[in-house]
Amino acid sequence: MATEHAIKLADVQDARETIKEEAIYTPVMTSSTMDKLAGRSLHFKCELFQRVGAFKFRGALNAVKKVDSAVSTIITHSSGNHAQAIALACSVTGKKAHIVMPDNSAACKKAAVIGYGATVTDCDIRERVQVANKVEEETPNSCQIPSYNHPHVMAGQGTVALEFLEQVKNLDAIIVPVGGGGLISGITVAAKGIKPSIKIYGAEPAAADDCARSYQAKTLIPLEAPPDTVADGLRTSLGSLTWPIIRDCVDGVFTVNESDIISATRLVWERMKLVIEPSAGVSTAVSIGKEFNVFAEKHGLSNVGVILCGGNTDLDKLPWA
Repeated sequence: MATEHAIKLADVQDARETIKEEAIYTPVMTSSTMDKLAGRSLHFKCELFQRVGAFKFRGALNAVKKVDSAVSTIITHSSGNHAQAIALACSVTGKKAHIVMPDNSAACKKAAVIGYGATVTDCDIRERVQVANKVEEETPNSCQIPSYNHPHVMAGQGTVALEFLEQVKNLDAIIVPVGGGGLISGITVAAKGIKPSIKIYGAEPAAADDCARSYQAKTLIPLEAPPDTVADGLRTSLGSLTWPIIRDCVDGVFTVNESDIISATRLVWERMKLVIEPSAGVSTAVSIGKEFNVFAEKHGLSNVGVILCGGNTDLDKLPWA
């Protein structure tokens, strides 16, 4: 399908140069326990060690640094990680941040946003777009940077893959958690641009499976209502810019249920000593699940990368407590 995609490998490489002074080159970790459960070698890219505790800082910083110099205030709506990322990106670049946050956002994420100096406006999750638009209308010299459906954001997220393929050169596949699709679209463009043979698989909560359903139907099918999933960072639908890359270039999408997400998250805490959030538990659950195990055996996937997208967990509301 001859579709012009929103970003190319060169955009991701440019983003890397743009953010290299502030963003962290995050580590890759392994675990013999996880390898045994998966039946293959797993390599975990630890974005929980990125600034703000999530990969989102990469795309936010790239986008903020590329706005017109006349813009003094950046506005966005986000449930947490992108909100923190924009707040910190604005802080390090001398701009103001105004964040519209759904009232069901994790308390730890909201506290961090305020701690980075941003102004926060609460809203019902169903009204976040309208509220953000109103804030922009009322704020001079402002612009919005969405959490995923933006070329500079997508390119920034793709820098995860540039690092990953330097760190583990023999990767056969990468499993990426999917919400709005900014991370997986950026990773797909970057990884396949460098290593065309690599496979990219989406990981999604079964309770928020718009990507899986869209991928199967080959047409965009947005979520009809806010989904009820413990993976709060994956409650959004795919975007108009992220979907074409997923449709054309991603190699498959796997879903996991809530109990598997919770179990996988706890397992990583207990055995790897990594404090991941449930959204990162989604990609982990896929990697050690029976469905992917059978699939990987069939397709000869021996070295599999797993994106641990973040570690911003509300410790007062642990899913297994």
